[in-house]
Amino acid sequence: MPRPMAIVLILLVAVIVAALTAWSSLALWYRLPLPDGGRAIGTGVFLVYGLFTVAALASRQRIRALVSFSIVFVLVLFWWNSIKPEADAAWAPDVARQVTGRVEGNLLTLTDVRDFEWRSNSDFTERWTTRTYDVSKVRTVDLFMSYWAGPKIAHVIFSFGFEGGEQLAWSIEVRHKVGGGFSPLADLFKNDPLVVVAADERDVVGVRSNVRGEDVQIYRLRASPEQSRNLLLEYVAEANALARTPQFYNSITTNCTTTVAKLMRIAGDKVPFDWRLIVNGYLPDYAYDRGAIDTSMPLVRLREIAKIDVRARADGLSPDFSKAIRLGVPFPVAVARP
Repeated sequence: MPRPMAIVLILLVAVIVAALTAWSSLALWYRLPLPDGGRAIGTGVFLVYGLFTVAALASRQRIRALVSFSIVFVLVLFWWNSIKPEADAAWAPDVARQVTGRVEGNLLTLTDVRDFEWRSNSDFTERWTTRTYDVSKVRTVDLFMSYWAGPKIAHVIFSFGFEGGEQLAWSIEVRHKVGGGFSPLADLFKNDPLVVVAADERDVVGVRSNVRGEDVQIYRLRASPEQSRNLLLEYVAEANALARTPQFYNSITTNCTTTVAKLMRIAGDKVPFDWRLIVNGYLPDYAYDRGAIDTSMPLVRLREIAKIDVRARADGLSPDFSKAIRLGVPFPVAVARP
């Protein structure tokens, strides 16, 4: 092999080994079942080993070093694949239960629908209910964006509207333990399971707008009753699947946006991949470009109308909360999706 090509190949392999070393070291740090000191030692040893392997690629020992590293990395992968989500733990109260559903004809019965009464982020009354809905009466689906860390990152909630005005919101969340919290980096490494929450809007939306002070926006989606109903049933199927087989939350691949995109595809909608599905604060821009939300006005104007904070706080989580936060929010013009 010509020398320039050999150098390029060695550099490429070095980058791959360095990347695998970084990933493995973080995996050991977050998931090695040892006290902090033991995890630090294990992580440090692997990190040094990987760096020595990278250095050895410039020597005559490169093949031996690469074979040795490959064997060790395969062992790390075997260990990694053996880590499964916990089914039972001391979960935080708001994610303590996984909703499940049963469909009989047009009747959907949901068990463990959340209906908390929030007074502050730490002072609330827990209520979990069993409810029955007529899925033939699903009429609309709305998108909530709750911005909690600047304009780039948001939590996504979908809410289904029924004939008569009742709303049922669905939120895909991190199932963290008591005293735990959300960490985007840690949740790349099998830190917490996924949980699907079905709840009243006064609960799952209101806690964000009225209690946590997040910037919450609502967008009415262009979706037929049939499309809305199909998406609702996919949420139910996903919730039932998680109840049977827990799955890890992942900040990039399995989160509140990517899981919804998967469900929408299963329900028959076209959701082309876009970077805004990852940097999900820009999801309204994506929906606007696809004509999935109202396009009769500039997006900047629609975004201002979509902000529910003032209306939500004026309502104060009353029984009319869902109606109050939708005042003035337009439906999309009834034209075909591009």
